[in-house]
Amino acid sequence: MADVRVDFRSDTLTRPSPAMRAAMADAEVGDDVFDEDPTLHELQDHVAGLFGHEAALFAPSGTMANQIALQLAVPRGEELLCDAAAHVVTDEIGAAAAIGGVSTRTWPSAGADLDPSVVADMIRPDGFVAVPTRAIAVEQTHNRQGGAVIPLPTLQALRATATDAGVHLHCDGARIWHAHVADGVPLSTYGRLFDSLSVCLSKGLGAPVGSLIVGSAERIAAARKLRKRMGGGMRQAGILAAAGLYALRNNIPRLAEDHARARLLAEALAPSGVVDPQRIRTNIVPLDLTGAAVDGPAFAAAAREQGILVSVLGRRLVRLVTHLDQTDDGIAHAAKVLPTLLH
Repeated sequence: MADVRVDFRSDTLTRPSPAMRAAMADAEVGDDVFDEDPTLHELQDHVAGLFGHEAALFAPSGTMANQIALQLAVPRGEELLCDAAAHVVTDEIGAAAAIGGVSTRTWPSAGADLDPSVVADMIRPDGFVAVPTRAIAVEQTHNRQGGAVIPLPTLQALRATATDAGVHLHCDGARIWHAHVADGVPLSTYGRLFDSLSVCLSKGLGAPVGSLIVGSAERIAAARKLRKRMGGGMRQAGILAAAGLYALRNNIPRLAEDHARARLLAEALAPSGVVDPQRIRTNIVPLDLTGAAVDGPAFAAAAREQGILVSVLGRRLVRLVTHLDQTDDGIAHAAKVLPTLLH
């Protein structure tokens, strides 16, 4: 196998830069279980302010952040509505059911083409037979729909739907930074639409660990208790918070570079019929190999031989993700080589 020249498996593969490591080394720390870590306080206040909410809470992972938010929104045995390919039901190892006792019902995966009227028709009121709907979750950007950005008017209509029905609206905003850069929507505008959000520091922004739950002061106080119950209470977590602060202050605008590189890859692969460049808005390039001469595993194996790593999400589905640890040389190599592996 050739030496790895470019790794597209995920934007979680980035490593802290020297400047980020320096910020971590210099961080002022305390014991967060006692709520005494000043750098963590700074991070949480900063993120809450970005989204226009009262408070935020740092968690070790996006899965924990999502599941804490859902447990607060949906009583045990009651219902969450979400996209059929949403991370909260496809990539969190059944945590909603296993840990939160949450019943889930899904609409057909649509990504950016979400129709709020479909969601509205699914909402169930209290009753003696049907499980009542307590929350709706959406994913911005949508991972398994190729980094799709749900348009602001769609989210505004969904907010109105949730308000009319009296149900909670949660955003899995692991890559909401990418949506912000792609569409120019202020983070505070997104924040006002949702009762709770989870936002990730290790996808795209380059921090090594961590997500935050964002919401009201009352909700975040309850979230702290759930985080401890789930094993997420940390001690001198300011070292990690310093990495997150550095990422937020330095790496959001540069996400546009990842988006441009993803579009370049999509344009190189478009003649093979596996991707539509017009649908690539952010840093994820899904390749539909249904009509290709190779399947996902064969394509990934051939790419590996050329020093290119990709993710296989299904027999005929491959994903490429661009991120800050890649180089122009690596992208150019992939754009030249990958189309030749499809025939």
